Amino acid sequence: MNILIVKLSAIGDVVHTLPSLAALRKLYPDAHITWVIEEAAADLVAGHPSLDRVLVSRRKSWAKSLRSPRRALRAVDEIRSFLRALRDRPYDLVIDFHGLFKSAVIVFLSRGKRKLGYDSLQELSGLFLNEKIPEDMDKHAVDRYLDFLRHLGAPEEEPTFLIPVGEENRRRVNGLIEEYGLDRGAGFVAVSPVALWETKLWEEHRFADLCDRIVGELGLKVVLTGDKAGGVLSRIEARMTESAVNLGGKTTLRDLAALYKKADVLVTTDSGPMHVAAAVGTAVVALFGPTAPWRTGPYGPGHVVIRKAMACSPCFLKRCETGQCMRDITVEEVFEAVKKALRTDKPCEEELA
Repeated sequence: MNILIVKLSAIGDVVHTLPSLAALRKLYPDAHITWVIEEAAADLVAGHPSLDRVLVSRRKSWAKSLRSPRRALRAVDEIRSFLRALRDRPYDLVIDFHGLFKSAVIVFLSRGKRKLGYDSLQELSGLFLNEKIPEDMDKHAVDRYLDFLRHLGAPEEEPTFLIPVGEENRRRVNGLIEEYGLDRGAGFVAVSPVALWETKLWEEHRFADLCDRIVGELGLKVVLTGDKAGGVLSRIEARMTESAVNLGGKTTLRDLAALYKKADVLVTTDSGPMHVAAAVGTAVVALFGPTAPWRTGPYGPGHVVIRKAMACSPCFLKRCETGQCMRDITVEEVFEAVKKALRTDKPCEEELA
């Protein structure tokens, strides 16, 4: 049996799909399973033991290259190669976990027999399916994706996450830990202040004040993660009076998973790193504003979600004139949440108003 999974992005959404992959492999132990994914999140599934193959769609790179006379021919060759690989197997089952036009195109081009997805016309995605299930948006994304497996007859089991962290990732992270002295002392708190939406961001001076309190009052080191070198991490570090470890640009996604596994707590915005930390079992203190933690919050026990119950939230807007829902979150309540998470062996999914 040949199975194709289509989940192209983003980091958090790919992490949310990992339990469905595990359940799919258990349901069809002898199947050949292929996953189509885009470049940004490919590191999370490359070499995954439940997969036989990963096909990387470089859609954004190809689109950019096609506008360049020098790179257009190479891009066309890469696209043809990708399509040949996509079509080299007769897929018995194709599952569109993404549910958007870009994933629907992949489903259509795959020429699979049984094309399963949500009963939705979002971006016309449902037009290319011949088997559909309802999408319950009141569920967490992890459980929503597992509805496909329930539809296929998989038994109800505790969701399991596996990010394929290899020995090379562990060596690299252990080297960073030794280089920055993180293996000495009481432990460390990781901080990921980044997000793709500006409405999800918390003010940089507040992150700096929080980091100073973690170092000064709790005696723990702070490790800034989740961004390239420079940028927001360096600006937060520059605002601090205490010292921090800035790992901007020094970790891959799998390195980040190995690093978070060793952290006592991750403080984060609603972002991909939040889901990576939750997947490896690290307690998360998550700051939520325009989005809904019951849909896409850190999954599992032991986490603390800080969110203001405003009339307009969740609005799911990427731009806002006030950003009040994030500005109303204080340093004091985040600091108290960190202390609570440090005392808790297992995250207690709790929302602080």
